[in-house]
Amino acid sequence: MANPLNIGVYSHYFTPEIGAPSARIYDLGQQWLAAGHTVRVATCVPNHPTGNVYPGYKAGWQQQEILDGIEVQRNWSYITPNSGFVKKTLGHVSFIPSSRINQHKFGPMDAIIGTSPTPFAALAGLLTAKKRNVPFIMEIRDLWPAIFTEMGIINNRQIIRVLEMGEMWLYRQATQIVTVTEAFRQDLIRRNVPAEKITTIPNGADTDFWTPQAKPKTLAQQLGLDNKFVVLYIGAHGISHALEKIVDAAKGLQAQPEIHFLFVGEGSRKAAVQAYAAEQGVQNITFVGSTDKQGVKDYYALADACLVPLRDIPLFDGFIPSKMFEIMAMARPIVASLKGESADILERANSAKIVPPEESNAIKNAIVQLYADKRMAAELGQNGRAFVEQHYSRKLLADRYLNVLNTAIMQYSR
Repeated sequence: MANPLNIGVYSHYFTPEIGAPSARIYDLGQQWLAAGHTVRVATCVPNHPTGNVYPGYKAGWQQQEILDGIEVQRNWSYITPNSGFVKKTLGHVSFIPSSRINQHKFGPMDAIIGTSPTPFAALAGLLTAKKRNVPFIMEIRDLWPAIFTEMGIINNRQIIRVLEMGEMWLYRQATQIVTVTEAFRQDLIRRNVPAEKITTIPNGADTDFWTPQAKPKTLAQQLGLDNKFVVLYIGAHGISHALEKIVDAAKGLQAQPEIHFLFVGEGSRKAAVQAYAAEQGVQNITFVGSTDKQGVKDYYALADACLVPLRDIPLFDGFIPSKMFEIMAMARPIVASLKGESADILERANSAKIVPPEESNAIKNAIVQLYADKRMAAELGQNGRAFVEQHYSRKLLADRYLNVLNTAIMQYSR
């Protein structure tokens, strides 16, 4: 084995919070620990997405813990629910001073990863890397501010210009850059970021945790879903997913009471989606709150089909929802209403019914096909499991990431 590394990660989100960044960092960290490295994560007090501090934690200035072998430093931030652009931005920015002040309490680091969004967490990682005189690796999971301009959240050209200048400055400061999609990598290359500086390491799944299992009978009984064909959406109820279109699909299936929709999670649009379902008189949807990682696994096991929707926005052609790898690892068939890189992966895996984004009739028809042909549904699930094991297991991706880290260390030491 090569010399063991002290790997630092700066992220606004981390376990026990549920979501793509938390899962990615935790799973990669576990693989790096198993390979003999040390992992240190600087993050916030867990509160996402509700803005309520998780049990066992307190909203203090700084806390230290060892979480399954990972050394975690939890820094103060302004805590707010995942709604309201200004308040969320204040919460993101506030992480910078607290993590900077507390960085001297952190152990040694040979390289520091700053993961964005938010870019403010990445900036905190960069500042610490400069202080420690170690390489900085910027990880890009979303394109900021492009996502806000595409979705109409920010329209002021001066503000956009300032944010884009800050974005490009971070890219220039990074020794290496990791993107989670190839589309993001190509976007950076078009903007004159050197191609040799950028590596795509997508999300994936811990195939030892996300394993196929039988439907949990107790959970089905608790939710009144015994003998139902359960169509699951799990994750953020936000502006990116066009969940009203899923409600429309559910409305079109009310004549088939054996098919039932289950929405699991929280988010800025949840109340609006619930209100829309009530206005439309939709009775075949159950809404439940967020859950922990084991709970997510149980809900996947309960599902007969899982939904992976995105809005019909050109930028989303380059997005890859991380949940689809977990679903495939659980051998569950997918109804994916999206296009672009995600659709290409699912098509190669032959693990999903792929329909155009935001087309509720197409979503409805794909669900009916899976309900009518259980054998096909099972084959799609099995195909997905085999594909993730071969191409998207966290172990494979962690090994590739180590190559990037070692490259950055060698470049920085020249």
